[in-house]
Amino acid sequence: MRVWLLLLFLLYLNFPSSGEEPLDRFRPGATMKAVQVPLVKGRPDWRRVGALTYLGGVRLTGSQSAFGGFSSMTLVGERFTLLSDGGHLVSFDMGADWVPRNVTFGGLPDGPQSGWLKADRDSESMTRDPATGRYWVGFEQYSAIWRYGPDGRAEAHVRPEAMKRWHDNGGPESMVRLRSGAFLVISETTPGPGKKGRDALRFDRDPTDPKAQVMRFAYQPPEEYDPTDMTELPDGRLLILNRRVSLTQLFTAKLVIVDPREIRAGAVVRGGEIASFVAPLIRDNFEALAVTREGGATIIWIASDDNRMWFEQSLLLKFRLDG
Repeated sequence: MRVWLLLLFLLYLNFPSSGEEPLDRFRPGATMKAVQVPLVKGRPDWRRVGALTYLGGVRLTGSQSAFGGFSSMTLVGERFTLLSDGGHLVSFDMGADWVPRNVTFGGLPDGPQSGWLKADRDSESMTRDPATGRYWVGFEQYSAIWRYGPDGRAEAHVRPEAMKRWHDNGGPESMVRLRSGAFLVISETTPGPGKKGRDALRFDRDPTDPKAQVMRFAYQPPEEYDPTDMTELPDGRLLILNRRVSLTQLFTAKLVIVDPREIRAGAVVRGGEIASFVAPLIRDNFEALAVTREGGATIIWIASDDNRMWFEQSLLLKFRLDG
């Protein structure tokens, strides 16, 4: 029975619903709780994951059915903003005590189509400009990128010509605005040049700017893995989160560091693995990634998309990058 359930779940992931169901929304009175979780159940002393040291984490639960499905996040100081694959936004402050404060619930005010259907708000990636407060969201089903102002209002959007052949369920899963002002976007499943790796694009500026120039390359994830998010480390290297779904372990994940100097037109870019999340480590459908600094330390945050399934979790985990 367990095998059959897993098979059905894998089919659900690979052949998602059409998105024709109405989009669930937060109602007044929504609340959220956080419960701390260990890296390994029953082993509070276990702290190492490759080049990472586990600093703690929480399981997030909400009082309403719209909660969960987190696919990307941003972090400013102690203020987290989690974006779901249905366009829902959950923001909160959380410090060293792991207690969420000033929790707010909302949604993207605009996006592809009317927003009545779930497919209209299939938001899978998000990146932010710290100087202006603007943020960009990648919509998977439409292979579209929308820009929002610091007040949350939509300012511009585009369906880049270079993304029009991307799979409906494999659009802009990973996106980052670099400190240089350039943008990198990676498809979850669409093959890159020469049918190698995953199709990836470098925009020399805001993708919604009509003057933006695009360069195509390929990102080669670890074998049998798909990229789910990406961010820039303080030293300019790229950190990419990769996920695998299998019958034996269900979800596993790998973190890879890529040298941006390898990115050029037509190149196949590979990175060096720094951490692998396999049994007995805590793991789920890891899809969201953020990097901050604490003193001289580089801090990596990872969040999971629970697919709104009873056997999955909305995790928010904190690590220090060592070495």
